[in-house]
Amino acid sequence: MRVSSTARAAGVVTLVLAGLLGSAYVLGRSLVPDQTPRHPTGVITGADGPHYADQPSVAEPGDAPNTSASTSAGPAEAGQDGSGRDAGGDNLFGAHSTTGTPRLALTFDDGPDPRYTPEVLAILREYDVRATFCVVGENAQNHPDLLQSIVNDGHTLCNHSWHHDVGLGARSADAIRSDLLRTNAAIRAAVPNAPIVWYRQPGGAWTYPVVSVARQLGMTPLHWSVDPSDWELPGASKITATVVTQAEPGSVVLLHDAGGDRQGTVEALRRMLPDLTARFELEALPTDPT
Repeated sequence: MRVSSTARAAGVVTLVLAGLLGSAYVLGRSLVPDQTPRHPTGVITGADGPHYADQPSVAEPGDAPNTSASTSAGPAEAGQDGSGRDAGGDNLFGAHSTTGTPRLALTFDDGPDPRYTPEVLAILREYDVRATFCVVGENAQNHPDLLQSIVNDGHTLCNHSWHHDVGLGARSADAIRSDLLRTNAAIRAAVPNAPIVWYRQPGGAWTYPVVSVARQLGMTPLHWSVDPSDWELPGASKITATVVTQAEPGSVVLLHDAGGDRQGTVEALRRMLPDLTARFELEALPTDPT
């Protein structure tokens, strides 16, 4: 059977189109960036260590459900107004969001971190300021020397869960208790006599079970009233401006000394302390909260 010239031409065109489509697919795949692996409890892993996602913008497969509180610590996503109150006026299951005194408290979450925690400690030492460090259990275990430095400088410790589990409050009471006890054990392995009387839920995702278990273990739930969202890396100037303009007597200021690039926070701390120390008495939260 003879093939017409029209049929031969159509066949050539088909082959050419198939080749072009195949090349386009390969090129497109090469341009798609690799997805950073994300731990199902809010830890983004990377070559330089854990990065804690305080405010994940979307739920990832495998994330723990949280029906009682948002997984975000930012006011816009958590439905909070930045004052430590729900937008609807409800309290955070009794979590403290102020010091209860005219004094102001600086708090640092997610550490200790060998890159930034020593810088934060040096600046606080320079201004003779005591603060509260909400430490992650896995980091406490990995950097016991930094925990010792924190305690030796007179700062207060706070349990911040084992690996920054934003969804911890939605788990069973036994799972919550195991996580908090594991974190306390890592802290006490480094600083056996240091009191651990505060607990801060990652992401501010408070639920009744996590508050209840923390209290049963002798820890007072700790929220905040001033949040410059330094986890978003807005830069030192914006972090400084937010803190110095929103700070008032009794404020609990949320900052981070780990969990990502915190150089902006370190620089902001150096800028804000002259103003804060001139206007307030700064304190480490007490080790005997009432």
